[in-house]
Amino acid sequence: MKILYAIQGTGNGHLSRSMDIVPLLKRMGDVDVLVSGTQGDLSLPFQVKYVLHGFGFVFGKKGGVDIWETFVRSKFRKFIKEVQSLPVEDYDMVINDFEPVSAWACYMKNKPCIGLSHQAAVLAEKAPKPDDTDMMGKLILKHYAPVTDAYGFHFAKFDKNIFTPVIRQQVRQQIIANLGHYTVYLPAYDDKRLVARLTEFKDVQWDVFSKHNKKTFKHKNVTIQPIDNEKFIKSMAQSAAVLCGAGFETPAESLFMGKKLMVIPMKTQYEQQLNAAALKQIGVPVIKSLKPKHDEAILDWINNGKVIPVDYPDTTLQILDLVFRKHAPEV
Repeated sequence: MKILYAIQGTGNGHLSRSMDIVPLLKRMGDVDVLVSGTQGDLSLPFQVKYVLHGFGFVFGKKGGVDIWETFVRSKFRKFIKEVQSLPVEDYDMVINDFEPVSAWACYMKNKPCIGLSHQAAVLAEKAPKPDDTDMMGKLILKHYAPVTDAYGFHFAKFDKNIFTPVIRQQVRQQIIANLGHYTVYLPAYDDKRLVARLTEFKDVQWDVFSKHNKKTFKHKNVTIQPIDNEKFIKSMAQSAAVLCGAGFETPAESLFMGKKLMVIPMKTQYEQQLNAAALKQIGVPVIKSLKPKHDEAILDWINNGKVIPVDYPDTTLQILDLVFRKHAPEV
């Protein structure tokens, strides 16, 4: 059986999940991997056949997505050409983790496309929603990578066909400790802004991983270092707490490791608003920004924050078996 597994390459969440999913898929057939998008930092331990520009979102430096830079880098003509030239008809199954080129190629060629993503879960009817619905954001999220059937991962089993997160083996195998530092990953903020705000909390040693700097430096109680997958996981595993955006993988991995967690959802990023609503429902504190008006909430979290207990068993193989039982063609 020939399988195309297509991954959204914007950010690290989809890429990190693929590290566990691809080896399992290879037990089930001949797998080609496609990655599209920009701003991913992880080096994948398997061959990628298709590396495409796709249509990704660009992180800003003030807490949100940079809409203008996203538009500048979008290259619609190139995206259309990629959609038209991708040979999805050569595959028995296309499995899609919120990847637009393969999704639209399947749509245009009337071929089934199975969604296996976090986005499928946040759009589910019973998944938590924010008080204010961003209709444009919802529209984009719904139609960005259209699929014929969807299975999703979320912080809890909020609805049917929603499963708990894929926690990669690299995380499951960590030795958990508490060395006292707070691990930080807020890619939508620049280093200058992070240093200025975090140094206000003098009793905490902040271990910041940055998309905006290529070398390590320290200012007072804040260490800034470039993204390094192994160092980041180790920092989380040995931390007292994690402060991060309201993405999916990093909060899920923090919860799995039993770390005190606070999240700051990106502005103009509806998926993160949905994630924040779900995290808030299970007890994780959420603040809207790093502005001084939220200092009291951060201090309260530092002094009184609690670990939220979760149960994230390793069920990835069972989920893939379910997908194949329902959708694999007779070959």
